[in-house]
Amino acid sequence: MLQIAVCDDETYYRNRIYSLLSEYLEARSLNASIDIFSSGKEFLSERDNLVKYDIVFLDINMEEVDGIQTAQKICDYQSGTCIVLVTAFLNYALEGYKVGAVRYIMKDALEIQMPECMEAVLKKMQIQKITFSFLEGEKTLYTDNILYVESRRHKCLFYYMEKETVTYQMYGKLDQLEEALSAYRFLRIHKSFLVNMKHIRRISNYLAVLDCGEELPVPRLRFQKVREAFVAYKGEM
Repeated sequence: MLQIAVCDDETYYRNRIYSLLSEYLEARSLNASIDIFSSGKEFLSERDNLVKYDIVFLDINMEEVDGIQTAQKICDYQSGTCIVLVTAFLNYALEGYKVGAVRYIMKDALEIQMPECMEAVLKKMQIQKITFSFLEGEKTLYTDNILYVESRRHKCLFYYMEKETVTYQMYGKLDQLEEALSAYRFLRIHKSFLVNMKHIRRISNYLAVLDCGEELPVPRLRFQKVREAFVAYKGEM
């Protein structure tokens, strides 16, 4: 079931977006839960909201905490959430790019733009998820929320961010996972560690420092190549 949030401080538009989403989902027999919030401040009052939702519709112009600020908080947590910015103006392109917004939709064209917007979001979500068979059972993970994978004693351990970091285990070789995750910008920093570059804060002193504060070793012989790959990734962002 899709988890969707609508955050707008104007009751009319909040309800209109809700209605259009409901119509779209019902027409395609898609199961979803839609929660509504009257402000960015209300949305951010529950920490779980930063990772709870698959899609969040954010009005850019809200009092106290606006849509860009709310989107930035979601991005800071490295959530897999798809962000859609809702606005009455067209002069927020740069800000939207910085927070990785999937789409803008205009308040005066909601009926026209909503179907195309949802098609784009659902297409993006398909490439953000990957399914593995773990010892804990088959699970579909957001690739953005995988911190890193560790090879240990014939097992691969996935460190995955939900409300807090959890670990999933499988039997297998890290070489095979490196190939499977290559399209999602994972970097082999060590024979035992495959790291999501999105979660690397910096690489220095033969360490990869992650945004969660954890430090992973980078061998001397591999260090230059790892650092160059990370610099190239940052340059593409």
